[in-house]
Amino acid sequence: MDFKECKKQNIVKEVSIDKNKIQSIKNIAKQKMISADYLPKEHSIAKITLLYDALRELLEANALERGYKIYKHECYTAFLKEILKKSRQGDEFDKLRKIRNGINYYGQEVNTEEAQQIITNLKELIEEFTE
Repeated sequence: MDFKECKKQNIVKEVSIDKNKIQSIKNIAKQKMISADYLPKEHSIAKITLLYDALRELLEANALERGYKIYKHECYTAFLKEILKKSRQGDEFDKLRKIRNGINYYGQEVNTEEAQQIITNLKELIEEFTE
């Protein structure tokens, strides 16, 4: 789904910029990143979930800074590719979104090695959107 289609379906709406809300979302994302770091290696699924949520919140803050409210995770991929012109990051986010959905909604498990790579990928992407 492209960004134009997301807007057409009202999954993305134009909003006024609220700096306090944006900062609050960034603070919550930071708390989740810190919490993930406290978890032991055996809790990799929880780390993945927390880091994905932090990443998605950073993207939400980024979208809000540009006057967009995005209501569906899929549309963050389009936002990354079309608005921010970050195609590689859009592809990576979409891959991570599918992994997170598999874990949260379908009980998909990942082995320790896979989990560590996913966590590394999440942290690298988070770093790109952390000020």
